Amino acid sequence: MYTRTAAASTGASSYAQIGLQSSAMSASPHQLITMLFDGAKTAIAMARHHMANNEIAAKGKAISKAINIVDNGLKASLDTDTSDKAGAELVGNLSALYNYIAQRLLYANLRNDPALLDEADRLLDNISSAWREIDPQKAQPMPLALAGQTPPRFSAGA
Repeated sequence: MYTRTAAASTGASSYAQIGLQSSAMSASPHQLITMLFDGAKTAIAMARHHMANNEIAAKGKAISKAINIVDNGLKASLDTDTSDKAGAELVGNLSALYNYIAQRLLYANLRNDPALLDEADRLLDNISSAWREIDPQKAQPMPLALAGQTPPRFSAGA
């Protein structure tokens, strides 16, 4: 037998899961990476909550989810086949940074240290904000002077 709360919770969870799957299926590659950053941030926030409430198993599960997103999502999505020297260097640096973040998360779990969660969260936030800035879908209006036009002048009187 089930309680009404359990059924409502299961239904809401299923509905949210379907919404997430639909979003992922219609997302661009750039949006998928953004969703990974959001998922890692949410998992870290949940880990912080569980850590504060001394919920050891739930904390471990949330941190494991964050590590999985970093390792099997963000790090795995790096293009390691680039022949461009600058691109290869960037990929190497990001890969090392993702390894460091995963290590911080692991130590946060082992040491029950919220400061390590905060460090990992800050690092992911910095990378995420840079990623969001280069969104190809984000229309960057060109200043009129660069477009070869002069801005219209308005007169308040005459």
